[in-house]
Amino acid sequence: MIITLKDGSTKEYDSPRSAYEVALDISEGLARAATAAQVNGKTVDLRTMISEDCQLNILTANDKEGLAALRHTTSHVLAEAVKHLFPEAKLAIGPSIETGFYYDFEHASFTREDLDALEKEMKKIIKKGEKLERFTLPRQEAIRFMEEKGEPYKVELIQDLPEDAEISFYSQGDFVDLCAGPHLMSTKGIKAFKLTSSSGAYWRGDEKNKMLSRIYGTAFAKKDELNAYLEQMEEAKKRDHNKLGREMELFTTVDVIGQGLPLLMPKGVIVIKELQRWIEDLEDNEWGYIRTKTPLMAKSDLYKISGHWDHYKDGMFVLGDEDKDKEVFALRPMTCPFQYYVYKAGQHSYRELPLRYSETSTLFRNEDSGEMHGLTRVRQFTISEGHLIVRPDQMVQEFKGCLALAKHCLETLGLQEDVTYHLSKWDPENTEKYIGEPEVWNETEEHIRRVLTELEIPFVEDVGEAAFYGPKVDINAKNVYGKEDTMITIQWDALLAEQFDMYYIDENGDKKRPYIIHRTSIGCYERTLAWLIEKYAGMFPTWLCPEQVRVLPISEKFQDYAQQVNDELKKNGIRSSVDNRSEKIGYKIRESRLARVPYMLIVGAKEEEDRVVSVRSRYLGDEGQKPLAEFIDGISREIRTKEIRKIETDQK
Repeated sequence: MIITLKDGSTKEYDSPRSAYEVALDISEGLARAATAAQVNGKTVDLRTMISEDCQLNILTANDKEGLAALRHTTSHVLAEAVKHLFPEAKLAIGPSIETGFYYDFEHASFTREDLDALEKEMKKIIKKGEKLERFTLPRQEAIRFMEEKGEPYKVELIQDLPEDAEISFYSQGDFVDLCAGPHLMSTKGIKAFKLTSSSGAYWRGDEKNKMLSRIYGTAFAKKDELNAYLEQMEEAKKRDHNKLGREMELFTTVDVIGQGLPLLMPKGVIVIKELQRWIEDLEDNEWGYIRTKTPLMAKSDLYKISGHWDHYKDGMFVLGDEDKDKEVFALRPMTCPFQYYVYKAGQHSYRELPLRYSETSTLFRNEDSGEMHGLTRVRQFTISEGHLIVRPDQMVQEFKGCLALAKHCLETLGLQEDVTYHLSKWDPENTEKYIGEPEVWNETEEHIRRVLTELEIPFVEDVGEAAFYGPKVDINAKNVYGKEDTMITIQWDALLAEQFDMYYIDENGDKKRPYIIHRTSIGCYERTLAWLIEKYAGMFPTWLCPEQVRVLPISEKFQDYAQQVNDELKKNGIRSSVDNRSEKIGYKIRESRLARVPYMLIVGAKEEEDRVVSVRSRYLGDEGQKPLAEFIDGISREIRTKEIRKIETDQK
């Protein structure tokens, strides 16, 4: 057999070889560093036997898939350590994830002291250097094996596997776990790891199931890589919107109100209000949108027409019981079917299209409790939602326009470098999740692909991420911990106009079906606020700051002049306040900086006499004395143009 390597060179063997043996044949150094392999593009265990011609790529921790194998093995070492220190714990699942790994256990919650003890035990296990051995068992034997070990979650996992599935296990010394792999050859390959946190997690992510205890960790091939990651995580904690947003009094949550239902506090409302006014003015005055206002709920009949009742009901808040009540309502998870009836309220000519409807929509989605997080995953949120009713010949150009508007919003907020574009496609292997014929899906996906290519927008394709009625472009961003969320969505819909019997009159007087674009310009306001908090560590561009200027009198003698300055600022639409406390000026300056106020105006005898202000900013530090009118002109221009000024290092 001939094995073709990544660099194009070949190895020829007259008998089967494992991927590890081939790596060893290439070089001992590669074999030591190897964590997994790819055979014809499929990631496999190093123990995999190769018996025919193939393409082979030996993976190390420098490869994404190779690092995942290292982390997966570390999760098994964690599970063994837990069984050593807490033998009554039951094993659930322990996969690698983008930032490391986790393992779920049926056990009381783990403290930081528990994690420290587990790390010590893991180091002992790693030092032994036990080989990981893979073996398989027939289904019934595998079930009995895990029943005898008292592992009910593993039994359930085996029972749920397809009848023809190969059921594999990995052992390391006396510890055995159900697992498909791949894994390292030995625990000695784990060089640097850290258990980072613990939390609760429902079994299989379902809140109807038992709450388990999850331990998170991470692992790298080298200690310096681990240290760099841990430093990054420390910085992430400082920027975490869930922590910082509360410290800055932008939002809070209350148990008796409920998970995923944040309370925006006055300062947070200011930021959201600025964003909302900007978007509404931008859409209405510059991009040709017309605004609607529609109900927050509707009868189930509406959602049955759209298909949401069949495809999305579990994600909705339903009011009433279909078996008992004459009418059942649901809080709206989206605005599209409401705006369709705005369109259907009159007859439309082809000359009227496109019609671009927009609404600042409050929506409700019944997210799983395990998914709730600060402002990024909530059950009630407000979105810059819009639907464009267009002729088929207008679709491509209007879709480009939606992308252009989204890019403009990102650039204005300074977020354009932080996003990735995704073509979210249907899954032809699971057609029951969607409406419409395959040829419609293939055609619309190809249209989007061409648009993105023509606009030279780099993108990846995600199978199975489309809405049930059409493919879309998802513009995604990662939070400070590396978790990716969709911020802006633009969907191509060639199907729902049929469902709602929507039409326009063409130039020949015939009825024709329009196409629909579902889109957001800035997405969810709450999620955008979280994104901005983390991007700027709470130091928003001046136009978004809840407090833009703080006037600091040097002593009580200058409070009247400070108030005059403040009054003039407010007259010019600048959000300002006066710090009249009997504190030293140095203390007031430090407090203002901690409050992330972009400008401080210090006033004393000299300033009052010359009718000026001494300016300190987060951008340049001490900017010296300026006439108040000059300062107001400058900051007003900065606010009006939504300028993003660079913050000097010593001002951060």
